[in-house]
Amino acid sequence: MYRVFNILVTGASGQLGSEIRELSSNYEYNFFFTNKDELDITHESSISDFAKQNNINTIINCAAYTAVDKAEDEIEIATKINYYALNNLARVSRNNNIKLVHISTDYVFDGKNYRPYIETDTTNPQSIYGQTKLDGEKELLEINPINSIIIRTSWLYSSFGNNFVKTMLRLANTHDELGVIYDQVGTPTYARDLAKTILDILPIINNKDVEIFNYSNEGVLSWYDFAKEIIKMAKIECTIKPIETKEYPTAATRPHYSLLNKSKIKDYYRIVIPFWKDSLKECLVKLGEKR
Repeated sequence: MYRVFNILVTGASGQLGSEIRELSSNYEYNFFFTNKDELDITHESSISDFAKQNNINTIINCAAYTAVDKAEDEIEIATKINYYALNNLARVSRNNNIKLVHISTDYVFDGKNYRPYIETDTTNPQSIYGQTKLDGEKELLEINPINSIIIRTSWLYSSFGNNFVKTMLRLANTHDELGVIYDQVGTPTYARDLAKTILDILPIINNKDVEIFNYSNEGVLSWYDFAKEIIKMAKIECTIKPIETKEYPTAATRPHYSLLNKSKIKDYYRIVIPFWKDSLKECLVKLGEKR
């Protein structure tokens, strides 16, 4: 669609934004990386002015309020970033013929399914975080800028930022035993894999109505399984003990089952998604933990 991609990446300091930045030199795109201090996406005029000044024709929205438990108390700020900002981004995209890629979450589901979730399954978020992300999705679907997509992902981790992998490595180096939940099942997503997929498919995103896609790495496991493999690959002496969700109470309710069916995005864009263990190995090598 575009001869030259002038891409605005919001939330560029986060895990996904950081991975896009690191991969950016591999692509012949013009990138504009911004964080909340450089561009306030909660104000439509700020986005519109930035887009016009820099001839933006593509937006990758990595910005989000992701503090799942804190969102139960900080409803206003979570709503502002995950919901209202999407209205702004969607309107600017529609009014200026901008392609928009928005990142959403498995938390829009209630986790009570018996098979991997497909994009058309009924949503029923159980947390403020999940509800605000779903509200944002609905805004984008209603405003419906052309050539825009929503990618729902799960259990995101990276060599950048704070995440489960880095937390496990840190705790395992200071504890002989750790309890990790075994009754929440899904699939982790290496942010670098998602970043590469987004950058690869940009030229062929071509749809009249907003499309929703699921993306995570291949495979299925629990947080317990994930922790065991992290510790094993990193060769750290630490016992991982399985515990139930009820033994580790949190402010927000998390889905017990959030496995995502990726058939749609694989068929639509002819992509191959890496197996979770292979991606974990790659991330640990990058972190210097696997010896």
